[in-house]
Amino acid sequence: MSFSRQKIASKKILFLLCFTTLAMFGFGFAMIPLYNVLCKNLGINGKTDKNAYLISHDIDLSRRVRVEFITNNNNYLAWDFHPRIQHVQLHPGENILVYFTAKNNSGRRMTVQAIPSVSPGLAAKYLKKTECFCFTRQTFDAGQQRDMPVLFHIDKHLPQKMTTLTLAYTLFDATGLKKIPMRSQAIGHL
Repeated sequence: MSFSRQKIASKKILFLLCFTTLAMFGFGFAMIPLYNVLCKNLGINGKTDKNAYLISHDIDLSRRVRVEFITNNNNYLAWDFHPRIQHVQLHPGENILVYFTAKNNSGRRMTVQAIPSVSPGLAAKYLKKTECFCFTRQTFDAGQQRDMPVLFHIDKHLPQKMTTLTLAYTLFDATGLKKIPMRSQAIGHL
C-alpha cells in the first residue's frame, strides 16, 4: 500500500471515529428526553405529579393498601434522611400524614430538593399528595435537623390487584441552583 493510500485510509478512519464519537454523545444527550417521552406514553415512569390535591372524603373501607417508604441521598450528600415510619396501612381515600427526617451533616448551609417516585410505576397516578416537602426546595443550616410532612391519600380507583405501593424520595443538592417559580394547583375531589 502506498503512502497516499494509507493517508487516505487513515483520514477515513479518523472521520468515522469522530462521527461515531459525536453520534454517541448526541444519543447520550437525547436519552433523558427520549426516556421521559417513552415512559409518559407507556404510563410506566413512576413519577408522581407536582400538583397538590384537596383532601379526600370518599373512603373505600372494603380494602387496605400498604404504602412503604424509602429514602436515598444522591451525589453522596453528607445528610441523614429517612422516614420516621417504614410503612402504613390505609384505606383508599383515607388521608395519612407521615414525616421524613432530614439532617444536614455537611458543615455548611445547603439547599436540597426531594424528588419522589412511586413503585409500581402504574400506581403513581393514584397516589395524591396534598402537602409535601418535595413541592419546594428545602434550605438547612449546617447541623440543622427537621421533620418534613407528607399528607397524602390513595385514590379509590387504584386497581384491586395493587395492594402494596412504595413511595421513594431521592434527595439532591440544589445549592446555588436558580429558583424556578412553580405553580401549584389544587385538583381532585372535595
